[in-house]
Amino acid sequence: MFNPPTIRKVFEGVASRHEMYALFNRHSQSPFDDDRISGRRYVGEWFEITEADHDHMFEILLPLFYRGDMFAMREFLAASVTSVFFALMIDDRSRWFHGYCDLGDRQSPDRMRGEIIARESRPVRAMNRQEKLDHIWSATGPDFRGYADGRFPADLRNRRIVLVYPSAHGKIWKLLDDLTDKEIAAKLPVQFRLLPETIAA
Repeated sequence: MFNPPTIRKVFEGVASRHEMYALFNRHSQSPFDDDRISGRRYVGEWFEITEADHDHMFEILLPLFYRGDMFAMREFLAASVTSVFFALMIDDRSRWFHGYCDLGDRQSPDRMRGEIIARESRPVRAMNRQEKLDHIWSATGPDFRGYADGRFPADLRNRRIVLVYPSAHGKIWKLLDDLTDKEIAAKLPVQFRLLPETIAA
């Protein structure tokens, strides 16, 4: 039975051009395992961009396909995974997005389009725990994030880690998924710390 990948927002707010390119490379430190080679590590991730960057990416190469409010990049990231860009009307306002879709699944772009609209149409702005963790990962520089290595038990290897700075212990690495609510709040930008939490769909 086919289980489509989780579609998830990985950056809160509208990414600048610099942030957009950094988000394209958010897995550049990941091991060259099956998830990266097949593109599974990327599929389902999306974030908001500016209209200018949406148009800029459209002009770089002739799109692989152009359909109404979306187009796909001709260059594949891995296997059948590529960038799909969306120009969507949400709550009577034009907005622009980038996401990674597996075109081996023909419904992937339409499913992502629907998920983005549903997520961004919520009446109350909120982030769930996973979105907060993904935003932290996306916004953290490569010198302050990485993947668990020989310092961690074998069953934790290759999981995402970030630097934390407990006052009593100095600088230590910690699994991203194990950050406490207090550590998450400390790493989030000030404007996102007090957003209400929503239950993940």
